[in-house]
Amino acid sequence: MKSLLKRIVAVSLLSFPVFSMAVEPLDINSATSAELDLVLTGVGQSKAEAIIAYRDQNGPFTTIEDLTKVKGIGPALLEKNRMVIQVKEAGE
Repeated sequence: MKSLLKRIVAVSLLSFPVFSMAVEPLDINSATSAELDLVLTGVGQSKAEAIIAYRDQNGPFTTIEDLTKVKGIGPALLEKNRMVIQVKEAGE
């Protein structure tokens, strides 16, 4: 049930224009564990915390594909979430 609710909220947030402005994908270099947990399909609190821990230890992700370097995040999970994530460069 929690997973279904998370998907509904995430899809609503990402597809519903707010005051005619499109919502940008989630930047994995600045997202909190709560945001990662909420927006990413197949990512719960522990994987979200693993993403943050990896980022803290290794520095910012340079590509979306770098997310697969986090234990528990594979190519299939990445593909499920590709449209809702992004990597911003410093200063963007």
